[in-house]
Amino acid sequence: MQSHPNVQAVQRALDDAGARDGSGAASQVRLLPEAVHTAAAAADALGVDVGAIANSLVFDADGTPLLVLTSGAHRVDAAGLAARLGVTHLRRATPDFVREHTGQVIGGVAPVGHPGPLRTLVDTALAGYAEVWAAGGVPQAVFPITYPELLRITGGTPAEVA
Repeated sequence: MQSHPNVQAVQRALDDAGARDGSGAASQVRLLPEAVHTAAAAADALGVDVGAIANSLVFDADGTPLLVLTSGAHRVDAAGLAARLGVTHLRRATPDFVREHTGQVIGGVAPVGHPGPLRTLVDTALAGYAEVWAAGGVPQAVFPITYPELLRITGGTPAEVA
């Protein structure tokens, strides 16, 4: 699985950006024994608080992809977010829309490693953790990173999304 093209693309993006984890070491994609399709499952597998999981949620914002990296401890307030962004229709993207814009499948969407740049919002709740965990391109791949690094490597905008 380490040789999966999505995992390779994510690791390459991390390497190219010089991404660092909470200890200051280079962020490395890790493979878990089982796929983790939810923040709770990822937190259990990693032995961390569910809030330290950075869920990658793709939304269809008036036909344009929007990546929201949100803490696993809460849900995105789509209506409130749409109003703040001035978007008429903000809804969870279909699996085909997600794959088209990220090259990845729901449950494994990483913050990086996409075919092209995506507008990205990063939940400010993640700032409360010294290290957060994000998906690595497939449902059983994850990587550690800090909140400031996540903002930096994604070009994301800090936002209250819940």
